[in-house]
Amino acid sequence: MSLNNNVFDHETRGWVDLIPSRKPQEKLTTNLEAKWLVIGAGFTGLSCARRLAELNSNDQIVLLDAREIGQNSSGRNSGFAVAHSHFSGVYDQAKLSHYKRVDRINHTGLNSLRALITNHNIDCDWQDQGFYHAAADVDSSKECDNFIDSLQKREIAHISLSQDQLEEQLGTKWYQKGVKVEGGALMQPAKLVCGLADKLPSNVSLYENTPVTEMILGENIKLITPNATITADKVILACNYESLALNQPKQRIVGVTLSGSITRILSKDEVALLGNQSSWGILSLHNGGSTIRLTQDGRIALRNTAEYNNQSLLTDHQLLKRQQIHRESFINRFPQLSHVSFEHCYSGVEGVSANKTNIFNKLSKSLYFAGCYNGSGITKGTAFGMGIAEYVCQHESALVSDCLATTKANWLPPRPLLDIGAWFVTKQRFKGVGKDR
Repeated sequence: MSLNNNVFDHETRGWVDLIPSRKPQEKLTTNLEAKWLVIGAGFTGLSCARRLAELNSNDQIVLLDAREIGQNSSGRNSGFAVAHSHFSGVYDQAKLSHYKRVDRINHTGLNSLRALITNHNIDCDWQDQGFYHAAADVDSSKECDNFIDSLQKREIAHISLSQDQLEEQLGTKWYQKGVKVEGGALMQPAKLVCGLADKLPSNVSLYENTPVTEMILGENIKLITPNATITADKVILACNYESLALNQPKQRIVGVTLSGSITRILSKDEVALLGNQSSWGILSLHNGGSTIRLTQDGRIALRNTAEYNNQSLLTDHQLLKRQQIHRESFINRFPQLSHVSFEHCYSGVEGVSANKTNIFNKLSKSLYFAGCYNGSGITKGTAFGMGIAEYVCQHESALVSDCLATTKANWLPPRPLLDIGAWFVTKQRFKGVGKDR
């Protein structure tokens, strides 16, 4: 199959390239002393800085991002704000407290985002409509049955759907069965993260294009950036998979590279071929299968591949090869739109752990970390950001208790064993991804 003639730059920045440009905040160029410093201005860092500002209204909070807002993982995800997590396998009554705790964390993040979007009038194509979980093969169909059973026993609102019902609603015959889960939301993730960054409290100082190149631990923490040095009393790491590499003797998180393609805007007639809804989102019940969106502005967005690529974005050549996979996945589902071209192709790196858990931890007297969301970073990242801020300030809350109760991420070996192991684990976790194309 031939590729589109589009030439994609490996530095394409995901969804942020589809929205009007914003003027970034200035980079840090003068030395600073800070009581509170947050590294990473994605969903976790923005939420953390905001909560620190609320709890310490007389203090200035310093927030750094290595690039411009929306150019990292928060602007490269698929735009699903999860309310109820999918726990793979057969429902286990003994794990009910764990299931409930994870969903409480999800809802904390979701409710916070809803309030911020409303209060600050953030335009991000937010849609409180839930989304679909769909199965395209035998194994996925069994997992769909497991998931529906779990939803029933957890008393979570859902609608089971047959192949014909899915075709009617989504315009595709590809899926054998599925379930629509209420409560979650869809949005344009780059619009959301940029909107949140532009509506920070007045006592938060955001510096973009300011990477931390070195961190020196001591009574206070000294951080080196390309143009300035910061001395901070408390530092919170909120920079996805990169954080623990700075000063962590035991690695527990690794970056997995995903890629996706987004079509041009469809015509009204083309959208009419995609079921009876104006927009929707589909999460695959196949491990590593395609994530699909019909966006509010009438595009199909598709994420299909996941791999270990030395924790890096894909090159131009790699992206073009992945686009062929995306194209096959797209045509399998929507042969009636086989003429529609992709307008945008991108990759992004997400933090994952060996045992699919998150990290919420005090690393030293003055250093804290929250991250590693295994693909559910919008709601969990928002909640963990709030929680780590409260934890640093010794503010007791149900959220802090829930975050602290998170299962500890398994230790990973140092390099080069890390690279070998990460490649193998990623390959196993996403084994058979092509079956769901």
